[in-house]
Amino acid sequence: SKQAYLSEMKRLDEEGKLSTDIKTNARVREITGRLVAQAIIMRPDTKDWEWSVEVIDEPETVNAWCMAGGRMAIYTGLIAKTEATDDEIAQVMGHEIAHALANHTAERMSMAIAAQAGIVAVAVTSQDARYTAAAASAAMLALTLPNSRISESEADRIGIELAAKAGYDPQFLSTHPAPENRQQKLAAMIPQMMPYYETVRERPTYRLEQREYGP
Repeated sequence: SKQAYLSEMKRLDEEGKLSTDIKTNARVREITGRLVAQAIIMRPDTKDWEWSVEVIDEPETVNAWCMAGGRMAIYTGLIAKTEATDDEIAQVMGHEIAHALANHTAERMSMAIAAQAGIVAVAVTSQDARYTAAAASAAMLALTLPNSRISESEADRIGIELAAKAGYDPQFLSTHPAPENRQQKLAAMIPQMMPYYETVRERPTYRLEQREYGP
């Protein structure tokens, strides 16, 4: 996933599709940094992940994702088209981080690798750069694979908790399109999450640096 992320961000940077809006980038990093801090508290082993986030300047794309290993992206379309508040961005990113924490993204990557089994098998046998390329391709393909209903429910539960503990109002539910029963389940969790949100305490943050994707 690291290779896939770096390659994709380098491509987007060369195409001028990484946001240069200082205010938007800082806003996303502030929100995501607070979520990551809570993720590390929940899963201490993730402190060694290479957490990072980029804002992709695609006004028509309403999406966000988190790869295995904590590499994230959010599209300007999600922020602008939904006129998302900080609370709503936190719910979306919390949900995506939750998929990574629960190993859903790793599971989807395994499925993607299985779909490319022939390529990967040859690459592993020959022990050349094709393995890295095939694995990176699988990591990107994994982002397009759907999660199961069970995985989505688990990510909803973990994500809303992360956001509440980070200081974001859980009454702002995920902006992902969702069937009515999923919205009802999220709403049912709000009373359990409100104490996390309302408790006056320090909200730690994780510093996410602006990265350079040079040649």
